[in-house]
Amino acid sequence: MQVIVSDNGSTDDSVKMIREKHPWVEVVENNANLGFAAGNNRARKKTRGEYVLILNTDTIIKKNALKSCLDYLESNSDVGAVTCRVELNNGELDKDTRRAFPTPWVSLTHLVLRLDRIFPKSKLFARYWYGYIPETETHDVDVIQASFLMASKKLLDKVDWFDEDYFLDGEDIDLCWKIKKTGKRLVYYPEEKIIHLKGVTKGKKKKRKLPIKEKIKFRMSSVNSMEIFYRKRMWDQYPYLLNIIVLIGIRFVKFVRILKLIIS
Repeated sequence: MQVIVSDNGSTDDSVKMIREKHPWVEVVENNANLGFAAGNNRARKKTRGEYVLILNTDTIIKKNALKSCLDYLESNSDVGAVTCRVELNNGELDKDTRRAFPTPWVSLTHLVLRLDRIFPKSKLFARYWYGYIPETETHDVDVIQASFLMASKKLLDKVDWFDEDYFLDGEDIDLCWKIKKTGKRLVYYPEEKIIHLKGVTKGKKKKRKLPIKEKIKFRMSSVNSMEIFYRKRMWDQYPYLLNIIVLIGIRFVKFVRILKLIIS
């Protein structure tokens, strides 16, 4: 097994620690914070394995998770990428593990009206997080969260890895879109699990305090990514008037998030 750490200009001696304590790990040193997409792409040239696991740094791998997911991928040739059950530290499912593409309806019910919080099991209103499908059930999804995404290197090379127009968030949605366009399935496989200490990178936890400017940059990244994805992948699929309404909705969400950050 080959392990590559792509370091986005850290200032806490992470690179030194890895080289001293884990000399078998290969390190890619980036001189600045390139973002999630570009940071992972910098490891592409070093990757020699037949399969690749994109893995967040704020995760804890449970026994058998790697082998079981690899076995599943190798046993199902029509599957392009697979993820396991990604749990938060409190044992609950990280809902972003399995998602639907943010179509206008899905975005409206999830981001604006938030109907999936009121009707979490509804197939009509809870499509974004697949709330109508039990989290213990293996099933096809549109999007796999890149905190744990396993695929063949051949397929990743075919779709050209991550789109670097995304700084943070949205790059996994875009990657899954490209994988689906090849005719391959994406699967949520909850037979195994990992732990995701979610929010540390974006300064949401006490472990890492960020200045307000940096907090806004990280918290707005998901909203900015929404607009990038919609313009890239969905703009041509819907009428112009609907596209304008969607953009207004995205800008509204951005305004609300900025307001919350300033107030807090």
